[in-house]
Amino acid sequence: MKVKNSLLNYKEVIYQDDDWFKFSMDSVLLANFVTINMNVKRIIDFATGNAPIPMLLSYRTNALIYGVEYQKCIYDLGVESINENGFKDRINLVNGDVRNIKDLFDLESFDVVTCNPPYFKKKDDSHLNDNEVKAIARHEITLNLDDVVKNASCMLKNRGVFAMVHRTERMIEIIEVMKKYRLEPKKIQFIYPKPGKNSDLFLIEGIKNGNSGLKMLSPIIVHNDDNSYSDDVRKLFSDRECD
Repeated sequence: MKVKNSLLNYKEVIYQDDDWFKFSMDSVLLANFVTINMNVKRIIDFATGNAPIPMLLSYRTNALIYGVEYQKCIYDLGVESINENGFKDRINLVNGDVRNIKDLFDLESFDVVTCNPPYFKKKDDSHLNDNEVKAIARHEITLNLDDVVKNASCMLKNRGVFAMVHRTERMIEIIEVMKKYRLEPKKIQFIYPKPGKNSDLFLIEGIKNGNSGLKMLSPIIVHNDDNSYSDDVRKLFSDRECD
């Protein structure tokens, strides 16, 4: 069912469908992690879903922001949010396939690429969700890691920034693929669900044709033992809440 929620504690809203998924802490963390400086003029978010990352990035920059979403039903929710919030002059959503991004935009035309991609490989023994929308969002059915990184490199200007959130268990593979496409990893931040738990997610940023040299940021612990948000998260988001 379609629902209308607040975008954290901002006055803006985001349309979602709770039969599919709601935007998560993953997107919020990525939108705050990626390096945005005064020279950034054009940003593109791959697999943008209902556009939480473009909307959150709009608070950090005056750059023109694009989002590309493959699933039309999810894209429509993003468009509805963009229009109602008055973002249509700054955020442009495209219902398209990241794998064909070169047909949609000029090569090397963006300063920043972000992505919260499908996390899980599709294998013969994969337990896919019966809900096709959820399955495509979670598993590499229509978009895999190589697709994301290769096309990010194609879209980025020289020295452009690529930032992604992903599963920690795939970190080595991700670094290898990034280096394959000339996106040199420059900073990593591990995300822990609770104190004493292993990291399940991490944030990574690379620079196209960048020099070697990797910075490991202080980790973020999302929840306290009682499931309340940690001081790390409250400080990071100025005590704004999210579902």
